[in-house]
Amino acid sequence: VQLQASGGGHVQPGGSLRLSCDASGRTFRSIDVAWFRQAPGSEREFVATMPWRGDRRYYADSVRGRFIISRDNAKDTWFLQMNRLKYEDTAVYYCAAKTDSSSVHEMSNYAYWGQGTLVTVSS
Repeated sequence: VQLQASGGGHVQPGGSLRLSCDASGRTFRSIDVAWFRQAPGSEREFVATMPWRGDRRYYADSVRGRFIISRDNAKDTWFLQMNRLKYEDTAVYYCAAKTDSSSVHEMSNYAYWGQGTLVTVSS
């Protein structure tokens, strides 16, 4: 599985951005995709995931109600719509994928990673 994340940039607090993650090399229906982020000086953390089985979505407490993960079934693309952005959302955002049935919440279970896209929230 190859992943390509894009859509990062600079935005003011309260603004919005939409990140995209394009996947290739694997049948769309059989991979779990998640977003993680890593802020300067901090460890990488889970943001959101949408397992390929069903339509459930999971979010970190820090982004729930502001971020929305979705997918385009026709294009093998996942999105992270980020609304009401805060200074603390500044980070490099990564999309990651796994092809087994392990927990979607554990970062170590994701074998495939995109290169990351930088989101900077500042005034």
